[in-house]
Amino acid sequence: MAQNIYDNQEFFDGYSKLARSRIGLQGAPEWPNLQAMVQDVRDLRVMDLGCGFGWFCRWARQAGAARVHGIDISQNMLSKALTFGSDPAITYESADLDLITLPVESFDLVYSSLAFHYLVDLRRLFGHIYNTLTPQGRFVYSVEHPTNSSPSNPSWQRTEDGQLFWPLNNYSQEGPRITDWLTKGVRRYHRTLDTYLSLLLEAGFTLTSLKEWVPSDEYLRDHPDWAEERHRPVFLLVAAAEKVN
Repeated sequence: MAQNIYDNQEFFDGYSKLARSRIGLQGAPEWPNLQAMVQDVRDLRVMDLGCGFGWFCRWARQAGAARVHGIDISQNMLSKALTFGSDPAITYESADLDLITLPVESFDLVYSSLAFHYLVDLRRLFGHIYNTLTPQGRFVYSVEHPTNSSPSNPSWQRTEDGQLFWPLNNYSQEGPRITDWLTKGVRRYHRTLDTYLSLLLEAGFTLTSLKEWVPSDEYLRDHPDWAEERHRPVFLLVAAAEKVN
């Protein structure tokens, strides 16, 4: 079962202050790259796993999606999503992605942003995602990069001469990591890059795009406070498609 950390009020209050929560997709620095992977959604049936405040759901509808279904474990998140108004073509569902069963061949695109690193059984979920996609359907997701989820002490450090570095240990030892971020006791699941991609291929997908996201020079001109993030990739962005026999 996934940890429902977003219904922890301290965590939710802190998360609500982040730019990606306040202003939506434009506040997520990796969004332009994800959008390029998502491609055209006109007339598609779209599912958003870990939909949060529903920013992607609303974007997909504005971009012409026929219908969008968002799923999240957090009632706090879904309640906030509903405050942005109603659209009969956007539906929301409360469910645990570690336990959910998805309808067969019902969606043309499955999308997920920064949700899978909270899940225990990604192999099971990838299988359900493959089955819920229509033939040649697309799957796009992002996760915290494994170099971030791996360390036992995930925080910037400095050498004796003042050089900034990111510690990396326990990379090959997959499993839960307990960290303090916005509140105490946040549980994530560390997986290697190898595992994220192997699970895709095992489920039947063909990898179509991969990006280890770091801020670009252009992004840093407007957001110089992100300069330290050039030292290691922040997010892992992946696009895949159903294998065509």
